Amino acid sequence: MIRDAFWLTIRLTLASGLVALVLGTILAGMRVSPLPILRGIGTTYVNVLRNTPLTLVIVFCGLGLGLVLDVSFSESLSTNYLWLSIIGLSAYTAAFVCEAIRAGINTVPVGQAEAARAIGLTFGQNLRLIVLPQAFRAVIAPLGSILIALIKNTTIAAAIGVGEASLTMKTLFEAHGDAVIQIFAGFALGFLILTLPTGLLFGWLAKRLAVVR
Repeated sequence: MIRDAFWLTIRLTLASGLVALVLGTILAGMRVSPLPILRGIGTTYVNVLRNTPLTLVIVFCGLGLGLVLDVSFSESLSTNYLWLSIIGLSAYTAAFVCEAIRAGINTVPVGQAEAARAIGLTFGQNLRLIVLPQAFRAVIAPLGSILIALIKNTTIAAAIGVGEASLTMKTLFEAHGDAVIQIFAGFALGFLILTLPTGLLFGWLAKRLAVVR
């Protein structure tokens, strides 16, 4: 049971992290776009999601999308709520990924973008070929911190009944009330095993891939 719970936590983290990275990159591009409407959409999204409690986002996805709008990804209720929780976690985390990448974009010298425009590159080509590769290398450590936060945030998925680690811990508490400390220590150790190596890996990558200017 515990192994399955942490495996589900890992799956939630990987799926949500990948979607959040893609969506966050798109949002970062919108926030630095020369088009005011794209900047406005990106800014509004980030401000709204960053200032909304994650629990509300997850509950909206589970109840609003799942029950009211009848959004369904599977006939299995548990699988459907798993995907709905991935949507919620991805949408929320993407706002923080966007801000991290935008900070990385700001580290790229303005002269490089101007040189790219001078040789005829479009905004999209400039962003894709010159700016983003350097921006990602500059924000590896912040992205690692966001991933660690995402690992811990997966516990909120229990609000809509996704059986990840925290919901399993609650179930074990109810079934084995005489072993609360041992159960808590076991799950705390499990999260440390997930987060500490992640922090060390991203710290090493940040030093290894740092942009020397």
